[in-house]
Amino acid sequence: MFRPGMAKNFKSLRSGRLRLHLLPILVWLAAVAAVVVLFHNRSQRFEVLGLAQSHVHQICAPVDGQLKIVSVGLFEEVSKNQILAVLDEAQLNAQIATIQAEIEHLMSQLLSTEDTMLAEAGNLETDRIAAQRRFYVDVENARLRILELKTLIETDRITAENLAVEVKIAAELLDKDAIAPYELEKAQTLYNALAKKTEENEHLLVQAEQDLEKARQRRDEFAQRQPAHPSVETALGTLHKQITVQEKLINEILVQREALRITSPVDGMVIQILVNANQLRRPGEDVLRKPGEVVLAGDPILAVAETEPTEVITYISEEQLGKVKERTAVKLIKNTQPAQIAGSQVVKLGPVMEQMPQQLWRNPNIAQWGRPVLIKIPPGLKLIPGETVGIRGL
Repeated sequence: MFRPGMAKNFKSLRSGRLRLHLLPILVWLAAVAAVVVLFHNRSQRFEVLGLAQSHVHQICAPVDGQLKIVSVGLFEEVSKNQILAVLDEAQLNAQIATIQAEIEHLMSQLLSTEDTMLAEAGNLETDRIAAQRRFYVDVENARLRILELKTLIETDRITAENLAVEVKIAAELLDKDAIAPYELEKAQTLYNALAKKTEENEHLLVQAEQDLEKARQRRDEFAQRQPAHPSVETALGTLHKQITVQEKLINEILVQREALRITSPVDGMVIQILVNANQLRRPGEDVLRKPGEVVLAGDPILAVAETEPTEVITYISEEQLGKVKERTAVKLIKNTQPAQIAGSQVVKLGPVMEQMPQQLWRNPNIAQWGRPVLIKIPPGLKLIPGETVGIRGL
C-alpha cells in the first residue's frame, strides 16, 4: 500500500543522490574558475619577464708577460683600484738595475767635471765662473739625487709587493695550523720594515724635488744678472743630456710598472671568465688564470661583476615593435621577498631581433627571439644580478 510519507522519503533520497553527483562537478568548476582567476591576475600583474643584470668587466692583460700573482679568488668581493693580479717584473728589475748603474756613472762624471771646472776657475781667477759652476752643478746633482731615489723606491715597491703576498699566504697557512705564528710575524716584520724605508725615501724624494726647484731658481737668477760662460755650458752640456735620457727612462719604467699591476675598475665580485661560446674549453679553464701562466696582451685573466644590478633586460615580440619606444613608462615587479613594485622607463632598444636567454623562454625546449629592451632599475629596488623581474606596460 502506497502511503504519502513514502513519496516524501523517495523525493528526499533522490534529491540527496543528485546533490552527491553534482558535488564533484561543482568542485571541478570551482577549480577551473580559480585557475582562470589566477592566470587573469598574473596577466594583470605583469605582461613579460626580464632579467636584472649588472655590468661585467673583463680584466685582461695589458702587456705580454707571465702572471706572478693572482691575489683574488672566485666569488671574492673586491673594491675599486684593488690589485687583482701582478705580472712578473723581472725585465723591469733588469732595466732599473741598468739605470742605477748609469746614475752612479753620471755621478762620478759630474764629480770629475766639477773638479776640472774648479781648477779652471782658479787658474782664470774668475769668481763669476766659479759661482756659475756651483749653480749649474747643484741643479745636476739634484736631478741625479731624484733619479737615485726613484729607482730605490721602485725597487723597494716591487719587493714590498712580493712580501705582501708572502704575508697573505702565511696568514692563510696559519689559519690552517700549517705553520707557526713566528713565520707570519717574520714575514710581517720584513714587510713593515720595507714599507717604512719606502715611506722615508718618499719623503726624501719630496725634499729632493724641492731642492731641485730652489737650485734652478738660484741658477736662473744668477743667469739674469751675469751672462753664462761658454766653458760651463760646454762642460755640463753632454752630462745634462745624459741625465735627461735617464729621467725619461725612469718615467717610462714607472708607466710600465703600473701596467704590470692590474687593478679592479669597480667595486664588485670575481666571477668566471666570459669566453666565446664556440671556444673549446676544458673544466676549470674559464674560471681564473693561475700564477705562472703566460698571457698575451688582451688575454682575459678574470672577470669582475658589479654586485648591484643597474638595468633589466627584456625582449619584445614583432607585434610589439611599434608600441615600445625609449622613455616608455613601465612598472617593475619583484616577486621575491620582500616583494616590491617600482616605476621606471625604457632606456634603450636593441638594433636587431636576437635569441632570448633561456630563462625567459615560455617553453624551455623551444628557443624564442625578440628585440632587446633595456630598462633602468630605479633606486630602492633591491635586486640581484640574474633575478627575473615582472614588467608591466610593454
